[in-house]
Amino acid sequence: MQRNQLEEPLETTDAAVKPIIGLATYLENAGTDGCGTVSAAFLPETYLAPIIAAGGVPTLLPPQPVVPGVIEHLVSRLDGLVIPGGWDVNPALYGQEAHAETDAPRPERDAWEQALIREALRQDIPLLCICRGEQLLNVTLGGTLHQHLPDVVGNGHYQLGGFEFNKIQVEIRQGSRLEQLIGANPGPVPVSHHQAVDKLGEGLIAAAWSEDQVVEAIEHPASTFAMGIQWHPEELPEDFGLFRGFIEAARAKLLSRLWQATPSSAASQLAASATAAAPVPAAQTPAAELAAAALPLADNSGQPSAF
Repeated sequence: MQRNQLEEPLETTDAAVKPIIGLATYLENAGTDGCGTVSAAFLPETYLAPIIAAGGVPTLLPPQPVVPGVIEHLVSRLDGLVIPGGWDVNPALYGQEAHAETDAPRPERDAWEQALIREALRQDIPLLCICRGEQLLNVTLGGTLHQHLPDVVGNGHYQLGGFEFNKIQVEIRQGSRLEQLIGANPGPVPVSHHQAVDKLGEGLIAAAWSEDQVVEAIEHPASTFAMGIQWHPEELPEDFGLFRGFIEAARAKLLSRLWQATPSSAASQLAASATAAAPVPAAQTPAAELAAAALPLADNSGQPSAF
């Protein structure tokens, strides 16, 4: 059942300083009351609600031509980046022919979002990739995908169809950033995907698996915060720790820039007021403690083997 998440307040980590979060969007034909059926940039409201609730300011980034210099400038103005779900990644990007069940490619969206991902990693901008976004993160770093999971696991329970989510159990990697944010036993998570990570991309580790050992989350430990989630955390208010951690990482990025651009006394006062407005337990999000010093988050300690 659809719900208006903006009408359902969640626990907030709102502070005096609100990070700007870019969200890539769909570009599809959409029916409207006023304009009929038009090509439109849009994103389900469910992606916006947890960003706002956690204290971020979402801004939409529709697919468009990748112009040299523009991506660098755009990403430098963001404090965090979300790559959401959608249609399948073009298998040509990872050297495969399309499976009969693979969606028709959206090359403009693939190119735009790959450019955003590469630049976010280069500038160490906090990055959260969901469902298709997780798959594109993996492909962008040289990984591959299972194109149709029923061929791999023998059933279709990862994607029920009819715009419905199934619930599955996941195992979280011990010591991972994901475990720090949502715990070792998050409970059933909502899934709707027929593709998944196969070979991991360079520098990535698997951070969660299903009972079938399908990869359900990945992390890039060399980055301050770069994570891919195969399930749909935006559908789970109880999964809010993930968004709180992401927004705290984005706030720390913003404060580090203010620290560099502002006289030290003013920056310290601003950072202190932001921290006082929204104290967050260090065990959940170490960014709160670091934000007081206006420094970026530390890298995730420990880098276990990929699988």
